[in-house]
Amino acid sequence: MVSGLINANPIIYEKKERRARTATSLPDDDYAVEPIDQLEVLNHLRDIKDPEHPYSLEELKVITEEAIEVNDQNSYVRVTFTPTVEHCSMATIIGLCLRVKLMRSLPSRYKVDIRVAPGSHATEAAVNKQLNDKERVAAALENPNLVDMVDECLAPSYY
Repeated sequence: MVSGLINANPIIYEKKERRARTATSLPDDDYAVEPIDQLEVLNHLRDIKDPEHPYSLEELKVITEEAIEVNDQNSYVRVTFTPTVEHCSMATIIGLCLRVKLMRSLPSRYKVDIRVAPGSHATEAAVNKQLNDKERVAAALENPNLVDMVDECLAPSYY
């Protein structure tokens, strides 16, 4: 048994089936990509590993399709995540992983809003403020230890 974990025995859920993004043919052989939707965003986030467990955020139900809002016309994405425990010390790291993954995956025109689900974390307001403050995010991404932790969570796993 692993010691020192905040949630040593999390509940594991089944992952949803992946869906491929499709392109539609237009006249003159131009292609238009379908607007980004919830499942598209989930596909980008689903394999992010939890910082404390060998499971993905989707398997721990930290992220779900239903907790993703997308307004493609206004270039806006909001991801609301639910830590596995109310006093999760990794909530800010998880949110930073979500933000970095979307920064790397979505077109730059998108404004991304990352939030802790209401009532799911003891310091919800502080975590939300930190995750959505550009200067704080930029400062966090200048810290090599935090960047290593984020990159570890974002690295593909083959289990």
